[in-house]
Amino acid sequence: MTYVVAIDQGTTSTRAMIVDVQGLPVASGQLEHRQYFPQPGWVEHDAGEIWRNTREVVGIALSHADITRHEMAAVGIANQRETVVVWDRRTGEPIHRAIVWQDTRTQDYVDRLAKDGGTDRFKSLTGLPLATYFSATKIAWILDHVAGAKERAVRGELLCGTIDTWLVWNLTGGPDGGVHATDVTNASRTLLMDITTLQWSEEQLELFDIPRVMLPEIKASSALYGSIESSSLLREVPIAGILGDQQAATFGQAAFDKGDSKNTYGTGNFLIVNTGDELVASRHGLISTVAYQREGQPPRYALEGSIAVTGSLVQWLRDSLGLFENAADIETLAMSVDDTGGVVMVPAFSGLYAPYWRPEARGAIFGLTRYATRAHIARAALESVAFQSREVIEAAQADTHTSIPVLKVDGGMVANELLLQLQADIWGKPVVRPRVMETTALGAAYAAGLTVGFWQDTEQLRGLWHEDSRWEPSISINDRAVRVAQWHKAVTRTFDWVE
Repeated sequence: MTYVVAIDQGTTSTRAMIVDVQGLPVASGQLEHRQYFPQPGWVEHDAGEIWRNTREVVGIALSHADITRHEMAAVGIANQRETVVVWDRRTGEPIHRAIVWQDTRTQDYVDRLAKDGGTDRFKSLTGLPLATYFSATKIAWILDHVAGAKERAVRGELLCGTIDTWLVWNLTGGPDGGVHATDVTNASRTLLMDITTLQWSEEQLELFDIPRVMLPEIKASSALYGSIESSSLLREVPIAGILGDQQAATFGQAAFDKGDSKNTYGTGNFLIVNTGDELVASRHGLISTVAYQREGQPPRYALEGSIAVTGSLVQWLRDSLGLFENAADIETLAMSVDDTGGVVMVPAFSGLYAPYWRPEARGAIFGLTRYATRAHIARAALESVAFQSREVIEAAQADTHTSIPVLKVDGGMVANELLLQLQADIWGKPVVRPRVMETTALGAAYAAGLTVGFWQDTEQLRGLWHEDSRWEPSISINDRAVRVAQWHKAVTRTFDWVE
């Protein structure tokens, strides 16, 4: 067997990437899926479209590489986390569109629960604050708002899961014996898993009124899940690894050990710092989560700084405001000016996630004058990404009592070199981009390849990581301090916007 294929199902698109033993991409296929915004704060996906796209991108990748399933050692899956699907066990049809991680429709539900114990009431059990971000309230909402769903769920007629579970079930046969499973990293994002036992919490299931029979089996990240069913181009190839997308990117950056870290620039931004076998409780607004688990081994934990809106801000500037035609054009536009002209943008479209956890905040643009142009707004948007990342880096350093000397970055936005220079300037330390920037797909491939012996161990994988480019800070300490203070002033102005 010569290759491993990774299915990277993200918030805006699905990619299949074929990887060789050197950890290098051989071919890929990618398709975007439609975003649905039925009401303010609501974000949905068509799970059926995602499944169809998954099948198609696998075919595109195999065609581009001119190879067949007989050369495939394993399949790995990475997925957008927290997004949930509820479907009919018999027909395989979803009973509602998938509710996406960015969706805030369950804020009233969260507020009611927070009246008894605050937003940290489940943190010792799950590692997570109580927020609309996580899966539990989304599942509960579907069961409460689709006619007859609760009763059908109790009778065992409905299944639910995050997108990895939806894909595994379909890939392994769907209604005809499909495997209903998830991995520990995805389960750790639901508010339903005990983060120490790595099992579903009966206490949480009862509280959210979610029948246990709906939920998938929790397995290790690097483990055998089942073989792909007979009608697929990948039939009989084993699914051997699953990781939530940010944990997959961490794996792809070879951040396997305590103290290792990465920052992904995608639809949102996500800093993960590996804390080894120690479950660290954050005091600075971060999430305690599972980094990964290999079958038969203890879990590895991490602290995560989750930022809701970064790459999606660029999409908004393109699609809703029409500031440029292609997302990549923001770099050229922002480089046409030397600074933001005093403009500061806080993209709190879904409230503010880490380190503030202020769901009532809303996005705002400050410092506008007649001097400001679309170029200044574009540059302020890129700076907002760097400022938000700086805040979660500082929180991680405070929680772990260590310094992050170099920031490893990945994700779709890191092709923007102006952004990476701004990040180095605003953070004040070097920023490093790896040779293979699609580390999410790479991490899923690594997890699957380890299971089947395609790669022997994590030390071998660490040797496959190579630096591509590096950005050093280029502004003074005083200039940085002034800009950071202005950012903090702007952030506090967004608080309490929604009553």
